[in-house]
Amino acid sequence: MRLRALLDTDALGLRLLGGEDELDRSVRGVMTTDLRDPSRYLSGGELVLTGLAWRRDADDSEPFVRILVQAGVAALAAGEAELGDVPDDLVLACARHRLPLFAVHESVAFATITEHVVRQVSGERAGDLAAVVDRHRRMMTSGPAGGGPDVVLDLLGSDLDLRAWVLSPTGRLIAGSKVAGPALPADTCARLAAEHLAATRTGRRGPHRVVLGGTTYSLFPVRSSGRSPQASRDVRETVLSDWLLAVEADAGDWPEERLDLLQGVTQLIAVERDRRDAARTVRRRLAQEVLELVQTGAAPAEIAARLRVAAPVLLPGLGAAPHWQVVVARVEWEGEEVEGGPVAQSLLEEVLVDPLVTGPEPADRIAVAHTGDEAIALVPLPAVSSEHDGSESGLLADSLLQSVREPLSAGLDGDGRLTLGVSAAVHSAEGLRGALEEARHARRVAAARPGRVCAAGHQELASHVLLLPFVPDDVRRAFTARLLDPLKDYDRRHRAELIPTLEAFLDCDGSWTRCATRLHLHVNTLRYRVGRIEQLTGRDLSRLEDKLDFFLALRMS
Repeated sequence: MRLRALLDTDALGLRLLGGEDELDRSVRGVMTTDLRDPSRYLSGGELVLTGLAWRRDADDSEPFVRILVQAGVAALAAGEAELGDVPDDLVLACARHRLPLFAVHESVAFATITEHVVRQVSGERAGDLAAVVDRHRRMMTSGPAGGGPDVVLDLLGSDLDLRAWVLSPTGRLIAGSKVAGPALPADTCARLAAEHLAATRTGRRGPHRVVLGGTTYSLFPVRSSGRSPQASRDVRETVLSDWLLAVEADAGDWPEERLDLLQGVTQLIAVERDRRDAARTVRRRLAQEVLELVQTGAAPAEIAARLRVAAPVLLPGLGAAPHWQVVVARVEWEGEEVEGGPVAQSLLEEVLVDPLVTGPEPADRIAVAHTGDEAIALVPLPAVSSEHDGSESGLLADSLLQSVREPLSAGLDGDGRLTLGVSAAVHSAEGLRGALEEARHARRVAAARPGRVCAAGHQELASHVLLLPFVPDDVRRAFTARLLDPLKDYDRRHRAELIPTLEAFLDCDGSWTRCATRLHLHVNTLRYRVGRIEQLTGRDLSRLEDKLDFFLALRMS
């Protein structure tokens, strides 16, 4: 039964004091306690009843509530008979930990509430228990090795009459049962993924209930097998890579056994997810090897030999080595340091899959490496005909994020950004180093724009970066002198390090926090230096045009 149902029963005398957003939680049992630490008697999902005898002063409420939350209880109900009103310190502690809190009128006995909850929960369990156990056994023997997530979803549809789909974090449809009827529309998938990411970022426990177009969906996270919800140090490290199971039903009305069944389903799907990730190991290694050769200035012949090895793996059956494109991505979070490279790697692998193609296999043709906070994709393109030069073929920055912007913006909302840069197609190993630099420059252009999710392509660099070698020397000298000489002179006189500060500020895409951390400065000191740069040059480093001018001046100096 759901917490909401308790409020609808007048005989229980319950009054809600906090936790309106959590009333869809399921109640799987009831326990009465006045122990200061009842954790040994809790298994999760209980409605805890207390007369507050454990409370001696206001400082006791916080540790008591923390113990209940760690045990996974559904809600707390405090009696008013002992102290009259429920103390404010208990109300605040429950609000901090998102634990629903009820007040029990002094005229209502705890035994009355206990009897009601036990009767409701036991009645729901009795009807489903035998069938659920049998279905669970069948699903465990029909796991991913027997046909992937589709088999499990088919059983959900045929045995429990549940329409269900597996979605990627960007809303791409990975699997759906044959009995689920027509595939979910792309916009519905995107909306569900966005709702799931937003709920996960706020710390709400799954399943998440979403209503779209009058239809109720319950969203279950699919986490890597063997990883508990608390295994990650920070939810931001996994929120953009976990799959989700969308079920067309209101799971808030389900008994414990059915919820356990769906959790088992997510574990089976997680095995398929891990299998897919393991299959990507070879492609990731190929990308890493090519990237290291390119960045260390290896001979083109050596790079070309490695590409010949990579081509058959990424494009099976292709006779000749294809053209290649490079895509660079960075996921950045404000505040505490969160490792961005692996997150960007998983996300870039997902973004580069055609959103109109279902299933996990299309991702098998994408090789993504990561170095530091940056992910770099080596994308093979079928060889273009002689009628084209290849420069206009392949991926376009504008279309890459079109279908995934809504869910990713929800997952990044508040403190995260995703920026991508896309190079032109190159025809040989000699062009890969330039393509990598081109993609990195394009990503910096994207980072200078507002918004949580931004991309830029090589076409946007044609007016400056690609033309730098052709700028006359006297023009280059005049341009750089006008912007950088005032800063160099000031540095010589005052040892102010304005030039290194400017380079770091642009390299950090204007992020005050990251730049201050890199330079080991207080943010206020950094703001003072940037203000001095602007004063000496008459430029504004919050404007994209001025950032680009400084960037070009530094590149040409």
